[in-house]
Amino acid sequence: MAESKKVVYAATLGNLVIAISKFAAAIFTGSSAMLAEAFHSTVDTGNELLLLLGLNRSQKPPDRQHPFGHGKELYFWALIVAVSMFGIGGGMSIYEGISGILHPGELQDSIWAYSVLGVAAIFEGYSWTIGYRALRRHRRPGESIWNTVHRSSNPALFSPFVEDTAALAGIVVAFLGIWLSHVFQTSYLDSSASIFIGLILVAAARFLALETRGLLVGESADQQQVESIRSAIQSHRAVKRVGDLLTMQVGPEQVLVTANIEFRRDLNTGQLETAVDQIEEAVRQKEPEVKRIFFEAEGLSGRQSRQAA
Repeated sequence: MAESKKVVYAATLGNLVIAISKFAAAIFTGSSAMLAEAFHSTVDTGNELLLLLGLNRSQKPPDRQHPFGHGKELYFWALIVAVSMFGIGGGMSIYEGISGILHPGELQDSIWAYSVLGVAAIFEGYSWTIGYRALRRHRRPGESIWNTVHRSSNPALFSPFVEDTAALAGIVVAFLGIWLSHVFQTSYLDSSASIFIGLILVAAARFLALETRGLLVGESADQQQVESIRSAIQSHRAVKRVGDLLTMQVGPEQVLVTANIEFRRDLNTGQLETAVDQIEEAVRQKEPEVKRIFFEAEGLSGRQSRQAA
């Protein structure tokens, strides 16, 4: 979690400074694209604070009402982040762009806008680099960074990266909109850039919402992890067959496992209990994210159940 918080803190600080600078530039230049970028950075700042709230609440210990812990609390707040990015960031940027087209204003000196966009690119680039490096440490050999994002169970890692990627794209669009408006002496291009920035935010929000929805409703561990768990169970000499193997993400880097196992018929109760303990240890060694294991065992008289905390 320390790594996740570092990523979010870096994004929060960068977005706060950038938002203030962009609002100042929007006031001095009257640029719709710059105002859209200011909305963008303000929403991103609030989003990082929501992720920090989710991170802190997700670390609360299990209790009677939440026996598997509060890990999914982060998924809830990450979904709120996606909704706010869609509604507030994307919606206000598109509205500002349409308003600028319907009521075009006069072009102002753009030196403020270019200066602020340059500073914003530096801050956003730094934050993006921190997020990228954190994701890269979780990347498997030969895996693209976007597949790592898709596989990740930690929104505090992938959400800032997606937001920073959208922010860098928005900076490029804002620069082009302001520059082209001055080249062709029309504010319509600046307003159109604001709409395009809004569409970028909407696309990023949709991506985050889809990723978070799967985690929130009970997404399984990825297939490679499932096969690794099955292999760890099947390789034990006491196991005859592994039946249903079900997994679920119950929080960032927290996996719940339930497995139906058919044990050899010649095992006594003591040998069965020893085998179960050994299998639990083998699973956790191969997949440290597994926090809770439930076994439904067959092999002695009828069917027995065993829970591993």
